[in-house]
Amino acid sequence: MRPGVRIGLDPGSVRIGVAVSDDAGVLATPRDALPGGSESFEGVASLVQELAPLEIVIGVPLSMTGVEGPSAWKTREWATRLAGHVDCDVRLVDERLSTVQAQRTYREQGRSTRTTRDRIDSAAAAVVLQFTLDAERSSGQAPGEVL
Repeated sequence: MRPGVRIGLDPGSVRIGVAVSDDAGVLATPRDALPGGSESFEGVASLVQELAPLEIVIGVPLSMTGVEGPSAWKTREWATRLAGHVDCDVRLVDERLSTVQAQRTYREQGRSTRTTRDRIDSAAAAVVLQFTLDAERSSGQAPGEVL
């Protein structure tokens, strides 16, 4: 397992879900979301400057058959542009069902989707980041694709 903090992102047009790992790469924890839109790169760049991460992990919303559709293309384009604004690797990983899993976790805690809407994106980022950490720990290889 490579040591170092990782940042997980779940980009959206309204907000960017954010999660951060510990330096050992064991646990992903959700953080406050960042604003989406035109200010999103500056917010992420500021976070990168603060945390000096090994990499940024971004979930790509593939279809259930593993095919990239319009949402995945949009995410890939955003991640490629982000890579030009930050001084660390940007890794794309499969995020199928991460938002569903995050919503399920909140429902199991008795919280409604309406009251947790602002937290779902960061919880989804934590799901994707935790999957990435677990996959690297078990296989010795980080999953996904580095841009």
